[in-house]
Amino acid sequence: MPKSKNKKTPHDLIPLARDLRKSNTRAEQIAWGCLKDRRLDGYKFRRQVPIDNYIVDFYCHELKLIIELDGDIHSETEQFEDDQKRDARLRELGYTVVRFSNEGLYEDSDIFEEQIRAFLPSPGALGARHPLPEGEG
Repeated sequence: MPKSKNKKTPHDLIPLARDLRKSNTRAEQIAWGCLKDRRLDGYKFRRQVPIDNYIVDFYCHELKLIIELDGDIHSETEQFEDDQKRDARLRELGYTVVRFSNEGLYEDSDIFEEQIRAFLPSPGALGARHPLPEGEG
């Protein structure tokens, strides 16, 4: 079956993802401060990751967990519907999608971390987790 001219592959999205990493929002900066360097219970998160036809804000490969941050535009009807379609597609592919409002993150990043932990396996569920040696990861 021929590929649609408008459909982009994850590979096509790499340059855009790189640009987005350079120009992140205030909310993304706060969230990244919580997630980078395996700070959240030792799980590795990446930011602005191409998956299927989308670029997701944050992604943990080990858990197939996607974290999306939503500003005011996401409450508008058309964007809300697009987000629902996107989330449904990502769930079809086996990902868990969690959305957070920018405002909630601004108010209390500790609550953001607690809410993400609700999606993390209990300690030992994935086997023993050891931090990587210095310089790896």
